[in-house]
Amino acid sequence: MIYSILLRKGKKQFLLFLWFLAFLAPGTYASSLADKPVKGNVKDEKNAGIPGVNVRIKGQNVAATTDASGNFVIKTKSENDVLVFSFVGYTTKEITVGNQSEINVTLEVDVKQLGEVVVTGYGSSSKKTITGSVSSITAANFNVGAIASPGQLLQGKVPGLNISRSGDPNSEPSVILRGPSTLRSGAQEPFYVIDGVPGASISLVAPADIESIDVLRDASSTAIYGSRAANGVIMITTKKSKSGESRLEYSTYAAVENVSNKINMLSGDQLRQYLKDNGQSLTAANNDAGANTNWQDEVQRTGYSQNHNLSYGGGSTNSTYGVSLNYFNNKGIIKTTSLDRMIIKAYINSRFFNDRLKLSLNVTNSNSNGNDVFQSELFGNMLTYLPTVNVFRPDGSYTEDPTRGGYLNPVSIINNNTYEKKRNDLLLSGIAEVNILKDLKYTLSISSQKNEFKENIYMNNLSNLALGLNGKAQRSVYENTQNVIESYFNYDKYIGNHTLKLLAGYSWQENRGNDGFGASTRNFYNDALSFNNLYLGNPKVLADVSFLDKSISTLRLISFYGRVNYSYDNKYLFQASLRKDGSSAFGANQRWGYFPSFSAGWRISQEDFMKNLPAISELKLRAGYGVSGNSAGFDAFTSILRYGSVGKYYSNGDVVNAIGVVQNPNEDLKWESTSTTNIGLDFSLFNSRINGTIDYYIKNTSDLIWDQYPVSTTVYFLPTITANVGKIQNKGIELTLDASVVKKSDFSWNVALNLAHNDNKVVSLSNDKFKVNSIQTAFLGGKGQSGNWSQIVQEGYPLGTFNLWHYMGKNENGVSTYQKADGTVVASQPLTSDYTIAGNAQPDLIYGLNNTFRYKNFDFNFFVRGTVGNKILNMTLAALNSPADAKNQNIPAFTLGESFKDINAYLTSDRYLENGSYLRLDNATLGYSVKTNANSIKKLRFYVSATNLFVITGYRGIDPEINIGGLTPGIDNRNFYPKTRSFLIGANILF
Repeated sequence: MIYSILLRKGKKQFLLFLWFLAFLAPGTYASSLADKPVKGNVKDEKNAGIPGVNVRIKGQNVAATTDASGNFVIKTKSENDVLVFSFVGYTTKEITVGNQSEINVTLEVDVKQLGEVVVTGYGSSSKKTITGSVSSITAANFNVGAIASPGQLLQGKVPGLNISRSGDPNSEPSVILRGPSTLRSGAQEPFYVIDGVPGASISLVAPADIESIDVLRDASSTAIYGSRAANGVIMITTKKSKSGESRLEYSTYAAVENVSNKINMLSGDQLRQYLKDNGQSLTAANNDAGANTNWQDEVQRTGYSQNHNLSYGGGSTNSTYGVSLNYFNNKGIIKTTSLDRMIIKAYINSRFFNDRLKLSLNVTNSNSNGNDVFQSELFGNMLTYLPTVNVFRPDGSYTEDPTRGGYLNPVSIINNNTYEKKRNDLLLSGIAEVNILKDLKYTLSISSQKNEFKENIYMNNLSNLALGLNGKAQRSVYENTQNVIESYFNYDKYIGNHTLKLLAGYSWQENRGNDGFGASTRNFYNDALSFNNLYLGNPKVLADVSFLDKSISTLRLISFYGRVNYSYDNKYLFQASLRKDGSSAFGANQRWGYFPSFSAGWRISQEDFMKNLPAISELKLRAGYGVSGNSAGFDAFTSILRYGSVGKYYSNGDVVNAIGVVQNPNEDLKWESTSTTNIGLDFSLFNSRINGTIDYYIKNTSDLIWDQYPVSTTVYFLPTITANVGKIQNKGIELTLDASVVKKSDFSWNVALNLAHNDNKVVSLSNDKFKVNSIQTAFLGGKGQSGNWSQIVQEGYPLGTFNLWHYMGKNENGVSTYQKADGTVVASQPLTSDYTIAGNAQPDLIYGLNNTFRYKNFDFNFFVRGTVGNKILNMTLAALNSPADAKNQNIPAFTLGESFKDINAYLTSDRYLENGSYLRLDNATLGYSVKTNANSIKKLRFYVSATNLFVITGYRGIDPEINIGGLTPGIDNRNFYPKTRSFLIGANILF
């Protein structure tokens, strides 16, 4: 019936129907079987009432829940009845009723359970009862440093979660969970859920406002989010105030940052001597001004970061509220690069009708202003530009040669070009919860998110990127909007030793993307107004004016989902879920998909035969299977016949767009599907002094999407089509250990270790309809690539497999030689058929090790992380290692050991394929908590911290932490914003 209403009447009528059901419910909780009412109050150790405490009669199906003030009423049958008071995070207490009509209880915090509440899809659960693979990280264990994005908080903390980020203040980290499983760049990120809002932007969350992050790693956990969850789900819970408290908190830090490593390029004197030793000189006399210019120093600086977070919250009997303000400013180590961001968040939660109705309203706004540079042009030239010239000529003009294409003065690139990035994100969300019956709750969640992006670019009349154009300006603005309605029922029933939890829901989502426009023009009278008035440009020829291609698209996703959780005696656990997703992004024949999951758990430690093993506090075996999908990166036009501009021309003085087919249709196009089998073991030893998990998984991704499958033009308009064909497998093992090595009243030492091994393999690329033997990738162009590919996607090999010429050393003339496929050695460029498989970019092991020491009021933490077994193609060194080009550009110190006659030195080969393993001391923090007798200050802590202190690696590039996702993983190609080393001082104050 609900399905019929949805399809025939639409979402508005469906919601009215649900509200009608909610308020049709009877107005009392009382059970007709009870005869003696017992009332009371449940408080915490601070004498504040605890809402939501479960009060039940032991062994009976009679229960109640405390209200916002901790009050409860329950009807009992006998004086021998035992009331059980339980609440997550507190020790359970049992009290016999006797002749009491009022029972007041104080619950104590259960230290063992702190942090063990896991947020799952559409609910939460105790860590002891979950049956899937979930990692939960609380604020106390987050990474410390100049943190710009929530993803950085988890770096190295979750097994199988690989996070890499450059020093660029305007970039987001690359996040991959359990290995790459798609051929599409931009479709590897996990799915984010923030305070229950699916698909919310992580740019809306200030790191200091986060209470906990839960990472759902296997499909039995993620399948409840269906077609968006193949890359894992990251659940973010922000801090909220509690009833009966008033809380004012301020946290701040200031940091200085410097580049952590540089490439050792020759000074002007070294270059002149190298050329002299080889009987050479600079090509042109004006290339030598007797200078020793270090161009890396000229474009880099000491960076600075500051962060301020002020939050206030409180609560009364029936409501809680809060507001927070976060300001973050990061001036990058590349001159003019910066990020300035302000995030404001406010919320209010209210209860009505004896807690039968709960309403929540949340508003978050993030506004950021960024300044960037043209990185691909800058980073190459800051290495190759001749150190023998000064930044400026004697007449004050920049030292540069316009006749040399691509050879650009790095300081000029920075000073004569403006690149602004502005972003505004707004999220409004409201939640209504109705307790229809004692065990039945209905939840309606509505959210609206708007993301606005602006780019402003101006290249002035001196810009070496727009020579002869008399200034060029470009402006673009576009926005994405997302509206989501989640409507679901929860039914929780306790019958003796049986626990049954049911979930049934409906979701509607609409995304409108690329709603905006952009334009560019050139030939300005002067640079006074920069990009602020495009009308002042003077286009005279066809190429002088252009409009940016942004196609507005609207996507809709409709879903039905359900889940059942059952446990017997809190010992035998079972979970099953099913989601049905319908998306307008895919072909007409494949609009709907089903995503099931099954998992089970056995708490072995609860068995009678384990009671003689007191060393084992907890032992649970888990097993699960599930299917989830990947629909990231698709718009409304992905599967249909598409027309677009195929060129411009003049017609009677007007600019005319030529329109033609730019995309073949595919009515069978659907989402990628990932099935995961996961077996895990959770254990706790020696009264929870040692805790850990072990997981083994097999993750199979099928229906891989690739947009270059060849097709016949007698059947299709174009020679290629986007289709579902291939398969990729990831399988691996993960280990997490957390140990209290020392635990005394004035000293403690905790160690946390996580290890993850993943084996990635492309299983197939073809089927009966679409065929491709292999996919060549990573042709990046430029010196060092030599017009050849360097990676290949091929069956039986992992993504990121390097396919290179084999380097055989140098011949008697000092020229680099290479082995051909037939075994012969040549001192020239081999053929493309002479490539050999040389290794891959995927690590064999990812690890993180965290140590925390506490001595009285002092605390000290240091954290190391790294990888083992991955390869990096050092294209930066390959492109720079060109001895004969030293007459025209700078070379690295590495080239001093090369023969000047080696015309093949720069050719891409396995000579530049290096071991990317590393160990990084990622963070060290020393803190001191001040004891204060002031009633107004509850907590005062100061700390100093250093990040990226050192890296142990054999890699010769700037940094071994290279992105391992997408189609070109593990390639360092002179476009990597250098990583930084930072030192900061901070404080946390709670009033």
